[in-house]
Amino acid sequence: MGLGHGGVGNGHGDSLQEKGLMGIILSKQILPCGGAKLNGESRAERSGIGRATAGAAPQPCRPAPRTACAMSLPFLVFLVAWLVGMVCTFIPAVPATLIIFLGSVAAALLDGFQAGRDLPFLLVFGVVTLFIMSIDNVASAWGARKYGGGKEAMWGALIGGLLGIFIPLGLIVGPLAGALVAELVFAHKAPYEALRSAWGTLVGLLAGIAAKVVLHLIIGIYELWRMWDPAQSIFG
Repeated sequence: MGLGHGGVGNGHGDSLQEKGLMGIILSKQILPCGGAKLNGESRAERSGIGRATAGAAPQPCRPAPRTACAMSLPFLVFLVAWLVGMVCTFIPAVPATLIIFLGSVAAALLDGFQAGRDLPFLLVFGVVTLFIMSIDNVASAWGARKYGGGKEAMWGALIGGLLGIFIPLGLIVGPLAGALVAELVFAHKAPYEALRSAWGTLVGLLAGIAAKVVLHLIIGIYELWRMWDPAQSIFG
């Protein structure tokens, strides 16, 4: 009987050890939000070791931290205006520089206009805007005069550029065709002279567009850098 009782006792002890080991394994597992419930009890409550802490309040679920996009509302307003202006740079007769300038003014007002910080930049930008807006006329006039063109070629290139928006390669084909037709029809020039004048007008127009693109890039990048403020991000 003693041996049998001892054998039973050993078996009972082994069973307790197995349960304890199982409790340790379960308590080591990662439990979401304080422990997943199994039939009304958490895994920690079902294990022998976890019963001591079963009454503790479960940890609240916390969302994973997000990386804030450092774009404030003034920054976003100017960015949209700048991108629109960059696209309009390639469209004749559209005041692309004025669009970018107005975007900068709106952004300064939204950011709480400060004379010491914003006024010098806006004054310089306003002067640069007037200068850039005159580049088209100056460059076209230079090209036309260099190659023997006149006002007819300039106006023809302008109208042709507007119509060329709706056709492939219209930025080149439109002004060239418009200046050529204007020289032939209104200036009554010979075909060779008209073509030469139209080519000069086109060269001047493209030179003006290239200059505006460079200046718009410099202004836009500087203004975006000046307004970059992660602390005021609207996506934070």
